[in-house]
Amino acid sequence: MVVCGLACWRCRWLLPLLLGLAIIMGIIALAGRGWLESESEPYVQQASLWESCTRGEEDLNWNCESLMDYGWGRAAAATYLVGFVILVICFALAVIAFSIEILRFNFVRGIGGLLFVVAAFQIIGLVIYPVKFTEDIPLTGDNMFSWAYGFGWASTVVVIGCAFFFCCLPNWEDEVLGNIKPTSYYSSPERAPYLN
Repeated sequence: MVVCGLACWRCRWLLPLLLGLAIIMGIIALAGRGWLESESEPYVQQASLWESCTRGEEDLNWNCESLMDYGWGRAAAATYLVGFVILVICFALAVIAFSIEILRFNFVRGIGGLLFVVAAFQIIGLVIYPVKFTEDIPLTGDNMFSWAYGFGWASTVVVIGCAFFFCCLPNWEDEVLGNIKPTSYYSSPERAPYLN
């Protein structure tokens, strides 16, 4: 006898876990100094979401200027930070929603809607930054948008995926709550006489 059924209720912590992963990647993006870096030696340029630093080829000290002096720098930081704060709120709401035995599926769909708002804010910040940075900041040597900027995009991609799952989860309400009886597939002796 083969038993088929979804065991989604035991896996309910997967979505909050993914949101937690997106938060960790967002923290790395917010704190990282690798939004823009020199591509090869001599490493003379690096930038974070908050500041841009340069140094001479022989100089060991970085000379940094704040990107908050630029309107686009404040806009990029504000939009990404607002998205991050809403993401933390969504994570807390998801933990609360999945901790309750009687799951409120309209509540879950609302979390999905908020996650789309998070993605929109983060994408705006991630697009403003490279476009305006390359226009307004003089670049030295060959540069690339690096690991911290990549973590920002990775966080956004995870948020978009979770948003779709949170919005679609109510469509499988009975499977998640375990209200559907598993279907058993077996063959009876009358239907398979060749087994006798």
